[in-house]
Amino acid sequence: MSGLCDLDCRHAKPKDKAYRLHDSGGLYLDVKVTGKKIWRLKYKIYGKEKLLTIGEYPKVTLIIAREKRDQAKEKLATGIDPAREKQEQKKQARFKQTQTFELVATEWYEYNLSTWSPNHAKHILSRLKQNVFSEIGNYPIAKITIQDLLTCLRKVEEREANEMARRILQMMGQVMRYAVITGRAERDITVDLKGALKKYKKGHYAAIDSDELPQLLKTINKNDARLFKQTIIAIKLIMLTFVRTSELTNATWKEFNLEKAEWNIPAERMKMRLPHFVPLSKQVLELLEELKQVFGKSEYILPSIVRHDKPISNNTILSGLSRLGYHKIMTGHGFRALAMSTIKEKLNYRHEVVDRQLAHQPKNKIDQAYDRAKFISERTKMMQEWADYIDALQK
Repeated sequence: MSGLCDLDCRHAKPKDKAYRLHDSGGLYLDVKVTGKKIWRLKYKIYGKEKLLTIGEYPKVTLIIAREKRDQAKEKLATGIDPAREKQEQKKQARFKQTQTFELVATEWYEYNLSTWSPNHAKHILSRLKQNVFSEIGNYPIAKITIQDLLTCLRKVEEREANEMARRILQMMGQVMRYAVITGRAERDITVDLKGALKKYKKGHYAAIDSDELPQLLKTINKNDARLFKQTIIAIKLIMLTFVRTSELTNATWKEFNLEKAEWNIPAERMKMRLPHFVPLSKQVLELLEELKQVFGKSEYILPSIVRHDKPISNNTILSGLSRLGYHKIMTGHGFRALAMSTIKEKLNYRHEVVDRQLAHQPKNKIDQAYDRAKFISERTKMMQEWADYIDALQK
């Protein structure tokens, strides 16, 4: 097969008009009046003559140009138009360049928003903005490297927030997998970061023992820290009901039936995404009546002092306990562990009854329905006895 040699290409000089040096198989070198030399391939597909630009000489050598010609011919044999394919690839590349991590992550967030509780959604977005978007938010997601992700995570670890780093890596992985599914990335590169983060040993929330409860009650009632009355009531409510902190702080009046002494927390506000029933003791009802007199017009039972249309912060109870002298000794969540151990030890209730009141659900759905029906009367009695026990300790 006759054709060009590299010497022909190298010595081709510009003329008054552009001209072509033909090789073989439709390949030729287009020599411009400026001296620029471009490889092109002339071919026919579906009876129509077309051109494919292969590249500029000498960056694309004669040998490489022939290889690309042969590759294009192979595609033509299977019915693929190489010029159109190249245009689509360029279009896709431009599209991917605009698909930043923040854009894809925001789309992923909005797609999943309906399946999350408002509180969980708020935390997700806040963590992404503070820890990821500020670092790599404007990077095209298809070009993000493992090192880019690791740089973000290392900055979180530098704050000694190892568990937060682990959670952020999980979110990054979910965003990357969403990008793969929607055609914005080739693969989830977060899998290559396995073992890269510092080890985190999950511990328990700080909680006092049952024999320390009388002193805590004395401290709360004395209130030397001069906490707002609302904060003291919030601490007493979480002690008496031992729900999770967010379940109390985000509680609304419509969830309560004070006449029936019932609090029904909807599934979307529960960790296990199942509705939860909390029997209300007489002591809890008295505290709620106090709140209703002051905040009855608000949607929330514990509204923010500054804005009554918003609930108090999740940190209010923890901060209140800290000011009372229980920093790293007691937490809002610690009342759950305290109630579990004390009710079993002092009031002699079976583990299953307390466990269901803590909203720890069995895996078996049949057992879940059975437990709700079987333990409801025992739980109602237990919650009143727990409140009476706390009253007795105070006296």
